[in-house]
Amino acid sequence: MSAKPDGNQGTDPDQGKKVLDNAPGAVWFRTGKTSRPRPQLSHERIIATAVELLDRDGERKLSMRRLAERLGAHATSLYWHVATKDDVLDLALDAVFAELDLPERHSASWQEDIEAFMTGLRSVLLRHPWAAPLANSRPLMGPNALRCSEFAYTALTTGGFEGVHLSSAAATITHYVIGSASSEAVWQQRSDEAATRSAVDAHIRTRIDEYPTLAGHFPLLEEDDWDSHFHRGLRLLLAGLASPDAQERP
Repeated sequence: MSAKPDGNQGTDPDQGKKVLDNAPGAVWFRTGKTSRPRPQLSHERIIATAVELLDRDGERKLSMRRLAERLGAHATSLYWHVATKDDVLDLALDAVFAELDLPERHSASWQEDIEAFMTGLRSVLLRHPWAAPLANSRPLMGPNALRCSEFAYTALTTGGFEGVHLSSAAATITHYVIGSASSEAVWQQRSDEAATRSAVDAHIRTRIDEYPTLAGHFPLLEEDDWDSHFHRGLRLLLAGLASPDAQERP
């Protein structure tokens, strides 16, 4: 769960700062601090309220104006604490990662640790349906997200993963959780999920000559079967990572 590597190495650091200044994730790299006194509006209260609004209305409807109204403050007062809406989103997302309760100590089995990481992360992301899609759009560099990454990387290192295989394994498990949680969150918010799945099933079955394998195995996901679907995939993924061939190919 880290930022994508930047291919523009060797460039002017000031130029890089300007690029990052208003981009998603910029809050973790911004070093400038105001020396002016701040009004009585706490950073913690702003982020907690932002999470509350995001849970209720989603990311698209969040604005600095709506957040200020919820806080009973003027929108300009928010800028004493956060520079942009993306700052709010980054901080709110990291607050979600703070809810992931990981074991204090690693177990003797790296697979058990990774399973605990994956199931715990999924539960947290589903608790906040906006979080999984947002996590795919920005670097996860907050202290809570990095704590979670450290746990997963340490477990994989114990399993013998190193170098590019380590980063690939970590990306694989993280992408699986975030991707599946994102899909589930979207579908669960639809009031017509059952009807839509029935329509998809009928559409495929009427085209059995074109898609014989698909038609012979639909429906692939039974209604309200998200949990078992996720855990089947988790077991397959862990079995693949544990395979002797997992680190033999580039």
